[in-house]
Amino acid sequence: MGAGVSDLAAGMEAGRVVGAGLGDLPELCAAEVLLHLDAPDICRLARLNPAFRGAAAADFVWEAKLPENYGYLLGFVDGAKDGEGRGRRSMMGKKEVYARLAKAVPFDGGNKEFWLEKSKGGVCIALSSKSLVITGIDDRRYWAHMPTTESRFHSVAYLQQIWWFEVVGDLEFCFPPGTYSLYFRLHLGKASTRFGRRVCSSEQIHGWDRKPVRFQLSTSDGQHALSQCYLDEPGSWVLYHVGDFVASSTEQPMKLKFSLAQIDCTHTKGGLCVDSVVIYPKGFQQEKVISSQK
Repeated sequence: MGAGVSDLAAGMEAGRVVGAGLGDLPELCAAEVLLHLDAPDICRLARLNPAFRGAAAADFVWEAKLPENYGYLLGFVDGAKDGEGRGRRSMMGKKEVYARLAKAVPFDGGNKEFWLEKSKGGVCIALSSKSLVITGIDDRRYWAHMPTTESRFHSVAYLQQIWWFEVVGDLEFCFPPGTYSLYFRLHLGKASTRFGRRVCSSEQIHGWDRKPVRFQLSTSDGQHALSQCYLDEPGSWVLYHVGDFVASSTEQPMKLKFSLAQIDCTHTKGGLCVDSVVIYPKGFQQEKVISSQK
């Protein structure tokens, strides 16, 4: 009680009480505040004052934001599997771990990559067209690999014309527990840059209005999704929703198989860019999404 009165008396100045500010907040209290915020907000508050700056470097703050299997994810980082990489990894603070995993981490020869969504720390995965099994991909009469800056892999598979259209892929990965959505990233028409402006050629687009494209997804634990839709959004990259799946354990890798097909051979189809397959935590999306019909 006496100490409280003394503190109050010490805070009296010219007949008024001098209130405490955020700069007087203990670092541990600041850390407790940061535990309730997303990563970008933590970084913004770290610029506020020394208390928040110190709290924003605390391992327990960032460990709470990391996926529970972040050790498994770090195993994909360059050099992490050799002795030097393991030693460097053990010296990394949790903030540094989060920052590294928030950048794209390539695997499978660079044809696949994952990263943490910066706000919530959810795992996102992208698989390039080169990692997919595409019917007729080696026949230049049907397909061509086209360089582009509009793909995170800097290349897409462009379909000129074909009768049997089928794209199949698979993935084995330890997902943090949660619900995920799988999409095919597609583009009707051939985009290019002319005089500094983006243009899209639709000359070879045909056949997609005759029959819908069928999407399929299955998992090693028995989950299935089947849907279909027409491709009718020329000139824009679109995420076509294949289906959702639930990951419940980080101890066993989950095997995914997925496909899209339009195999009605009564007509040809063409003018389609296949960029990638992307997997996001459910509810997270960065581009236009079209939901398929079940």
